[in-house]
Amino acid sequence: MSSRNEILSKIKQNQPDLLPLPDLSVLGTEQYDLVQKFTEILEGIGGKVLQVSNFEEIKKYIISNYPINARVISTLPEFSENKDWQIADPHKLKDADFLIIKGQFAVAENGAIWLTELEMGQRVAPFITQYLAIIIEKSAILPTMHQAYEQIGMSDYGFGVFLAGPSKTADIEQSLVLGAHGARGLVVFLV
Repeated sequence: MSSRNEILSKIKQNQPDLLPLPDLSVLGTEQYDLVQKFTEILEGIGGKVLQVSNFEEIKKYIISNYPINARVISTLPEFSENKDWQIADPHKLKDADFLIIKGQFAVAENGAIWLTELEMGQRVAPFITQYLAIIIEKSAILPTMHQAYEQIGMSDYGFGVFLAGPSKTADIEQSLVLGAHGARGLVVFLV
């Protein structure tokens, strides 16, 4: 018997007993406030969550918190009538200051928001802009990633991403850098 076969034989003899898979149907059945949990998690990773009643409140917040001459792009007609950026060369977005989009749904357990190309306008948009605002309906917050994957299911989309918090890294000399791989700031408006 070769040493390879001997090793494989010993591995086969020492396998742990098979256990049944856990019951995933109980996930997300815990009783907690999804809005509160989502807010707590997202703010814990550097995002900001604001509860608003309508788009006018969002416009007022943006005007009072961001430079008036900032290049604001959006896939939503309430915030931008100019849709040319969605079909332009993605390199032309290099000076985008602020992107406002609507997310499909959010996940309370990790603060992630599901976005597809339809919401983003261009794949690069949420990652190249300086600041990102995402609008989510409170009723579209799911408890866990398991429910999120069920929600995505077999939907037809070319590109999708779960995005949580502003971009950050501490790889270089263990110093936290915001905006290293994407937006420096993220604000989520819960409607």
